Amino acid sequence: MKQFKIAIVGATGLVGRTVIKVLEEKELPIREYVLFASKKSAGQKINILGKNITVKELTKNSFDEGFDFAIFSAGGEVSKKYAPIASSKGCIVIDNSSTFRMDKDVPLVVPEVNFEDAKLNKGIIANPNCSTIQAMLPLKALDDKYRIKRIVYSTYQAVSGAGREGLEDLENTDGLKPLKKFPYPIFNNCLPHIDIFLDNGYTKEEMKMINETKKILHRPDLKITATTVRVPVSNSHSESINVEFEKDFDMQDLLETLNNFPNIILVNDPTNNQYPMAIHATGHDEVFVGRVRRDYSVTSGVNLWVVADNIRKGAASNAVQILEKLIRD
Repeated sequence: MKQFKIAIVGATGLVGRTVIKVLEEKELPIREYVLFASKKSAGQKINILGKNITVKELTKNSFDEGFDFAIFSAGGEVSKKYAPIASSKGCIVIDNSSTFRMDKDVPLVVPEVNFEDAKLNKGIIANPNCSTIQAMLPLKALDDKYRIKRIVYSTYQAVSGAGREGLEDLENTDGLKPLKKFPYPIFNNCLPHIDIFLDNGYTKEEMKMINETKKILHRPDLKITATTVRVPVSNSHSESINVEFEKDFDMQDLLETLNNFPNIILVNDPTNNQYPMAIHATGHDEVFVGRVRRDYSVTSGVNLWVVADNIRKGAASNAVQILEKLIRD
């Protein structure tokens, strides 16, 4: 089997380190890892499969040595500048930033949902937003079966989605330290404000979910609305998703449809208080679905509670799963 050379950009960050952890677990046919970060982080050593690798500073010449793939997790500005350079050298880039997600020439991919799109790449593949990724698995399963008419998203997003500074703000329980990430304390509080506000009154995060869902499901006219909220939870996003269908459904059939979809774990036993929670999803790559119940306010609708680890499935693992399928396909 061919052995591959992989670059990891943003290797010292929260998502970058998780990418490395997931790659170690996968044991893919990779002959060489090369780690890149900012000048500030260059020189650090990171152990991968028992070998200490020194992090290099990312420059415009970093990809001259030749790579098969690169996973970028260093933010939008870095991706905008360096991803096209990498792809111009024959490297396939899997990018975790929002930079290329809505570019019509860049596939936006959740492997269980639309991996075939990844094969159409022109050198760059975009990883969707963390809150979008976990929703796509149950929504794809249901759209294929019952044809979705409308989606209402309400998210409860963990502070790890805001990086290390978000976690530090959550730990600032007495409020004595200056806030590093959020405009208000997140400890003992909920902030209905993720990313910047736009002219239409929605936040950028909410519009990401709306637009990315349409692109991934190939449903440009799908009716979607969203409210995204940051909650005082360290890790794993939770989402309430209300779905209205064009077709009627049998509840048992719908539950079986969800249960049979790849990497969905159905936890739906209200009699015994069994439902998905953040504490159960953390550390896993699967998407957990529960609290499934008919919406009696419409002709054919259902409510879902969807939970996943936003750093793993919502970022690192989704990118590595794309890489894995490209290698093995």
